[in-house]
Amino acid sequence: MSAGEHGADRLPFLATQTGAAYEGIKSLPVSILLDNVRSMYNVGAFFRTADAAGCEKLYLCGITGRPPKPAISKTALGAEETVAWEHHAQAGALVRHLRESGHEVAAIETSRRAVDLYDWQPNFPVCLLFGHETDGLSAEMLALCDTHVRIPMLGRKHSLNVATAGGVVVYELLRKYRRMVESATIRR
Repeated sequence: MSAGEHGADRLPFLATQTGAAYEGIKSLPVSILLDNVRSMYNVGAFFRTADAAGCEKLYLCGITGRPPKPAISKTALGAEETVAWEHHAQAGALVRHLRESGHEVAAIETSRRAVDLYDWQPNFPVCLLFGHETDGLSAEMLALCDTHVRIPMLGRKHSLNVATAGGVVVYELLRKYRRMVESATIRR
């Protein structure tokens, strides 16, 4: 099959029968906090994922880069202009505020108290925290979180790129949220 033939088969996602299950979801009640994520390409990838899944907001904290930056734009492909975002020099006060405003704050981190992503029953709205690519989240940030969530790992490295991990978690939350919305609709 040539590239042109394949392209003719592609449809906008919502035009497919599978996509119809998402029509009632206007946005996903999930925000993402990046604390000291050093790679601009990772930041751009988070913008793109947040846009694709309809996340509410990105919080860029500490040394995390923020638009406008060419490296962010290169991977965000314009999502940096469509996703709401804020910069905070220190994440601690923001996390406390989010908890007080009713968000479940979840550290995506392998820790002794972490629950498996696929077993986690989130309480929406949720704010996901991702940390530095090699150091993860600080002990202070971990202590502020309601939940620690880990992604199952089978390989020897037991890690994923932070932006890849973000995509895995966000789309699992989108799946769970869709099921929750469908169950509420059926009960009416």
